[in-house]
Amino acid sequence: MTAPILTRLPHRDRPGLTVLGTLPFPQGRAHEVCGPSRHMLALILAAAATGPVLWIASAWVAERLYPDAVAQWMAPGRLIFVHPGRADDLLWSMEEALRSGTVPVVVADLPEPPPLTPVRRLHLAAEQGAGKGGPAPLGLILTPGEGGAAGVETRWHMAPCHAPGRTEWYLERRRARTAPPRAWRLQARGGRLSLAPASITA
Repeated sequence: MTAPILTRLPHRDRPGLTVLGTLPFPQGRAHEVCGPSRHMLALILAAAATGPVLWIASAWVAERLYPDAVAQWMAPGRLIFVHPGRADDLLWSMEEALRSGTVPVVVADLPEPPPLTPVRRLHLAAEQGAGKGGPAPLGLILTPGEGGAAGVETRWHMAPCHAPGRTEWYLERRRARTAPPRAWRLQARGGRLSLAPASITA
């Protein structure tokens, strides 16, 4: 009997959403976006996709996306908002949306990073959604501060570093299964975004 050779290479290539011309986000998986500019990065990712975007946020949080600001980067009409009244329903709503395969991007704005088991369930739900005939859905978990959700496909942190006459953010890829940590300066000029390499801060 011949035993299969063990390898660290992925068994299959996953479809990916390429953002800003160079940043890959594997679809059919859940990714974490943290930091003070996490909502901005989520909008950039949503704008790079096509179709509706399901945005899940708790009903008891007063802050909401401002339509005029959203319109600078994507059509506000693409956003579908869900505001569960219970904390447990945030991840449940995201899981069901990913499993349905009907929404290309599902965003969940969470009060804290989820543990490993719910993240694994999100991955499984996204993989099931990918088998429904449409594009594989992309799950975005938004967490405050430094994040720290276990088991995510990638973890990104974005923070503002604006200056007079300059709109700029510092973007870090802090974790990825298939890529090393890396940092960029994300600049907005004339309604367009561009990336420039940056040093990783300690």
